Amino acid sequence: MSDSHLQSPFDVEAVRRDFPILQKLLPKGLSVTYLDSGSSAQKPQCVIDKEAEVYENYYANAYRGVYRFGALVDEQLEGTREKVRQLVGAKQTDEVIFTSGSTMSLNVVAFGWGRRHLQPGDEILLNEMEHHANFVPWQQAAEQTGAVCRFIPLTDDGRLDLSRLDEVLTTKTKLLAVTGMSNVLGTINPVKELAARAHAVGAIIVVDGAQSVPHMTTDVVEDDIDFLAFSAHKLYGPSGVGVLYGKHELLDATDPLLFGGHMIDRVYRDHSTWAAPPAKFEAGTGQIAQAIALGAAIDYVSNIGFEAMHEHDRRLAEYAHQRLNELPDMRIYGPHLEHKGAIVSFTIDGAHPEDLAQLLDRRGVFVRHGHHCTMPLHDLLGVSATVRASFGVYSSLADVDALFDALQFALGRLRLA
Repeated sequence: MSDSHLQSPFDVEAVRRDFPILQKLLPKGLSVTYLDSGSSAQKPQCVIDKEAEVYENYYANAYRGVYRFGALVDEQLEGTREKVRQLVGAKQTDEVIFTSGSTMSLNVVAFGWGRRHLQPGDEILLNEMEHHANFVPWQQAAEQTGAVCRFIPLTDDGRLDLSRLDEVLTTKTKLLAVTGMSNVLGTINPVKELAARAHAVGAIIVVDGAQSVPHMTTDVVEDDIDFLAFSAHKLYGPSGVGVLYGKHELLDATDPLLFGGHMIDRVYRDHSTWAAPPAKFEAGTGQIAQAIALGAAIDYVSNIGFEAMHEHDRRLAEYAHQRLNELPDMRIYGPHLEHKGAIVSFTIDGAHPEDLAQLLDRRGVFVRHGHHCTMPLHDLLGVSATVRASFGVYSSLADVDALFDALQFALGRLRLA
């Protein structure tokens, strides 16, 4: 079942052929219906090839040697850094830091900036839709500095209640941390407006872009974002590498979290001084081949185009809502489609999310179940777990149909349909 007006703005089947894992058949000849891109996206052949190219042709440690391999690695890494700069709209490449992922990036800000600048009585403004990676570090930073965490209320449909923002955003607020897109509700948050409101009271804004960067255009200058974190593995790149963007003056005012090689300026017997960013935050041997392959992933999504991908997401989400709402006792969480991205989290009365996920797996449909690292949100929703289908550039209307059919199968096995 599919409507012609819901067809993708690009050739999804051609895109799928770029991903070798999606060409594999499961036991019993089942095709792969991968609906867990919000957790980690699959990799196109060009990214796989680029990582292999490094190991096969010119691998060396980075920023250590002037010999041919070392020089090639340095050149490739700086090439990726420039691609990241363009991807997020940063002014200069030294505002782009390579980390191990979004979690590490957010911890750098929480403890490198937070421990240095937060004081007793200061307030950190959060909300209950945040991933634990943009929640727990701020709890810990507050505990260590004497600051206090406060929360922007959520509306009944899972959006930030901006009508009550002035109740919690005050001159005591020093930092506002927010996700660009909720990994459960799919809510797309008004980052530009939040940045302006935060700056008006003298606070900085930290954006968790793990879900938003792979799905929509990001412009840190236009939106006036102070810090932005995202991971390569959700952007069709390798695992183990992420990015922290920070305004130059804020990176200067942030302490490094890791110490050792490459990040120093001068080491004396009794003290040390640090190199300028980005080296200041890139201690030790980083994820060399992975960071270089991130550049290939950025090229890949840039060639498709973020406007086209965003439109594709919108159509998938619309069709998923349409089909899933045909099922009995279905509850989909999150706001209206105009305010959400390509994530559909749901529960079905009488069916445990883990049971549903296991039964869907029998049909080759891969979804995630659980609290999705958002326990406070699930507490607010009044459920212990949800099932989540999250879409990628390779997802199709046929994937949604497969999800629907597998859910019917699961409900039949659970004797609920």
